[in-house]
Amino acid sequence: MSQWHKIDRDVRDELGEGVTWSARQNALYWVDILAPALNRLSLATGAVERWEMPELLGWVVEDQNGNLIGGFRNGLARISLEPRGATPVLHPEPHLPGNRMNDGKADPHGAIWFGTMEMAEEHPQGSLYRLAPGGKCERVDSGYMVPNGPAFSPCGHWLYHTDTARRTIYRFAFDGQRITEKRPFITFAEEQGYPDGMTTDCEGGLWVAHWDGGRISRFTPDGALDRSIALPARRVTNICFAGEQLERMFVTTAAKDLPVTEYHGALYEVDCGTTGLPTHSYGDRL
Repeated sequence: MSQWHKIDRDVRDELGEGVTWSARQNALYWVDILAPALNRLSLATGAVERWEMPELLGWVVEDQNGNLIGGFRNGLARISLEPRGATPVLHPEPHLPGNRMNDGKADPHGAIWFGTMEMAEEHPQGSLYRLAPGGKCERVDSGYMVPNGPAFSPCGHWLYHTDTARRTIYRFAFDGQRITEKRPFITFAEEQGYPDGMTTDCEGGLWVAHWDGGRISRFTPDGALDRSIALPARRVTNICFAGEQLERMFVTTAAKDLPVTEYHGALYEVDCGTTGLPTHSYGDRL
């Protein structure tokens, strides 16, 4: 029996990414970075909606009022769907016009952590930023080729962040505001592909998408490979738990530079056998 099924929809994502769960809306959001577009799946009806976006969009996060904040090529902006629009909030890298946002997520304390990268993927000029609930934005790490993640351990003591091009997932000590003690945590072998987006489950397992690896894998809190689930899409990009009990896992994929099939660029639901952690909003407080 298959551990996955494909969500039926007419459009395949060129670069599906940035998947996030909205408990408030009982819906899943994810982006197609290169289209650029924002997608929404209603878990109540199964309906999928898609909106064109004004520029490359790497991720979206809900704020504590249910509004969407997006990581666009030219900085962060508040997104309105009815009527459609994007209101700029800040641009952390106006001096690097060749960069864009790639992946981001809110932590349990209400801050957004997001990465930037050079679109040409030729130089390590990407960085990791933290946007505090009060609006202060600071760069906390640098030197990335293709940043992905982040993910947060359920104990609250660890933050995981990836440089996909280097096939390396890093682990940082995390005190709720600052990160220290950067260490390589997991390194992919060539046959595994590249570590892409990731999330953690209720037991502290780290689930990682394999770009050019055609699967997702779970790693134990000490970094050991626990199990893998193969998918029919080669470029697997991101993972998110959803549903009332966080018992449903959804996985995004990319069709970029691949033959046209129904599987590349599709959204999948995966039976992973565990439950996830709540998705946090910008501005939340513990």
